[in-house]
Amino acid sequence: MDIKFNQNEDHNKLLVSDLKKRFAKVKLGGGEKSIEKHHSKGKMTARERIDYLLDPKAKAIEIGAFAGEGMYEQYGGCPSGGVVVKMGYIKGKQCIVVANDATVKAGAWFPITGKKNLRAQEIAIENKLPIIYLVDSAGVFLPMQDEIFPDKEHFGRIFRNNAVMSSMGITQIAAVMGSCVAGGAYLPIMSDEALIVDKTGSIFLAGSYLVKAAIGESIDNETLGGATTHCEISGVTDYKAKDDKAALDKIKSIIDKIGDFDKAGYNRAESKKPKENPEDIYGILPKSRADQYDMKEIIKRLVDNSEFDEYKEDYGKTIITAYARIEGWAVGIVANQRKLVKTKKGEMQFGGVIYNDSADKATRFIANCNQKKIPLVFLQDVTGFMVGSKSEHSGIIKDGAKMVNAVSNSVVPKFTIVLGNSYGAGNYAMCGKAYDPRLIAAWPSAELAVMSGNSAAKVLLQIETASLKKKGEKITKEKEEELFNKIKSRYDDQVSPYYAASRIWTDGVIDPLDTRTWISMGIEAANHAPIEKPFNMGVLQV
Repeated sequence: MDIKFNQNEDHNKLLVSDLKKRFAKVKLGGGEKSIEKHHSKGKMTARERIDYLLDPKAKAIEIGAFAGEGMYEQYGGCPSGGVVVKMGYIKGKQCIVVANDATVKAGAWFPITGKKNLRAQEIAIENKLPIIYLVDSAGVFLPMQDEIFPDKEHFGRIFRNNAVMSSMGITQIAAVMGSCVAGGAYLPIMSDEALIVDKTGSIFLAGSYLVKAAIGESIDNETLGGATTHCEISGVTDYKAKDDKAALDKIKSIIDKIGDFDKAGYNRAESKKPKENPEDIYGILPKSRADQYDMKEIIKRLVDNSEFDEYKEDYGKTIITAYARIEGWAVGIVANQRKLVKTKKGEMQFGGVIYNDSADKATRFIANCNQKKIPLVFLQDVTGFMVGSKSEHSGIIKDGAKMVNAVSNSVVPKFTIVLGNSYGAGNYAMCGKAYDPRLIAAWPSAELAVMSGNSAAKVLLQIETASLKKKGEKITKEKEEELFNKIKSRYDDQVSPYYAASRIWTDGVIDPLDTRTWISMGIEAANHAPIEKPFNMGVLQV
């Protein structure tokens, strides 16, 4: 091992250590005092409920753990978006579990809470997975009601999705384990089956204070909408549970009796560990996002037996296309090669840049994987498409459009891992969030933006200085440097993988060593949903 490997390793392990510290903080939700208060009511926390519900020792992944990070600080923040979402197994069946975190503003819905809930439902719909809602929420966070209430991707879309999933035959089970008020009351009742915990669970369109104000009726919340009322009088709920664990046990029992599912039929063989040590990734991945490295060495540490069959190996070298297996599942890998490569004509091509030939190769490979019914895995470390007169005259826009078309119209499930750079149109062509990957995760080394912080700062500096000069201000070298550093600092915050994760542009920031699990569980989920339409790229300028 050389000194650079050791430096890279130290840097990336520090990034992973920071990831774990951030996650440990997020797991506390509203904080230790809020957790103690929650426990004093005889209630489990959202994470405790999920952990009890999921099969012990079985694999699970958390979606959107960093949602809301750094947002809503004026209201005290919203860790994990005030809701915990996990994909795991209940009685051996793969499911999505959504649990309101009542330690965060009593489980109130912020705008990011709605977005995260919709993402959980999207995953359930795409993969036809059973979804379980553990409800404990005070409803919409009123100071921000204009950003969560009326639009297509706001609160009401949740209930529309409940109805659509029911018509698709996707199992939905809800347990009311705390407050469930106003419009939120529709979620459990629009599920297939609803449970309610005695004395702590309640459902009503309006609580006792609002009822008194509206119609003058005096009534307590338990009589108005408690477990006895809804299980014995209204018939709104189907099961009464004495406490949280009893409710979760009932869910396990219901899930245990669900029949088998139709399978998409993706190819799977016996899972084998990589021959090359996956921990080497920390030393291979460079500290600087500008440095070159061989993406093939990363792939060897992600795929079974460290073996892959490269497609068009000597053509379009700035994109690697290869068939491989990950935890036994057959996959087609599309990865940005990050080292300087030489073409047969003797020309040098920059790593991480998409050229005409690499775009053409990727398009053909994506089409092949669709024909063979092989899921696609995109490994992103891309600065964008090649620019300049030579590329423009060669039709780079046309070749790039073909690749974007193939990604857009792909019918096999797609999975995206952002290793490093994810800039501009490169993000699109390599299956960024806008292109419907079933799951998208970033490593702590990732950067997502229109362009790098350095490049963007230079462009923005030119605009800023021109504006100041128009106003008659003299720009000294020191002033220019000060402006540059200020702009770059602001932009660097925005390219962070945590900035992207907080807004759910990715499903999470993960340790590179968890990549195989994310992809494997993702393909297993996708296997629940047979492909319903043929692959068709539409009209292209060939």
